[in-house]
Amino acid sequence: MITTVRERADCIATFRFASVFVMETLARWVPTTPELEVKILLGRHIWEFAQHADHFGRRTHELRAALHFTREPVPAYAEALQRLAEADSTGDRVDGMYDAALPDLASRLRWYRDETDRMVDEPSVRILERVLTDYDRMRQECEQMRAEQPVLPRGRQGWLGELRRALAGVPDIVDYREPRS
Repeated sequence: MITTVRERADCIATFRFASVFVMETLARWVPTTPELEVKILLGRHIWEFAQHADHFGRRTHELRAALHFTREPVPAYAEALQRLAEADSTGDRVDGMYDAALPDLASRLRWYRDETDRMVDEPSVRILERVLTDYDRMRQECEQMRAEQPVLPRGRQGWLGELRRALAGVPDIVDYREPRS
């Protein structure tokens, strides 16, 4: 159970880090992705992740941390995100983002939503629910693109499973600050 304001701030700041990381990753991929349909999809989602990062950043300030306070996740999760960012083929990028990273992040946001006090932390819960709705829509848009463009490449065999295991292998991604004494 997440009980202190400091724990809430650390969690939200970590979600902000993930949003910024994904936004920047998508932005780096757009110029080097040859398929126009994928470029358009990634471009729309860059803006969405920027919005999420902004909402999380404003919330950290409300939780007595700095405005746009960002907290890097535990090293194992940061390494898994870096593995995603290093994907160099369109198939690995799309599969990794929409079939591994987004579902993993969604499960972590749901965990927080379920573990926090919904009444005390209602602003965080509202942000999380909006972000979760956006994640669902992003994945649906990806599936629609795949259905409309069946010739788009898929990722390498086994790579997606490795990425999923790396992400899921980190039980708690938040590197909590030491409590004040």
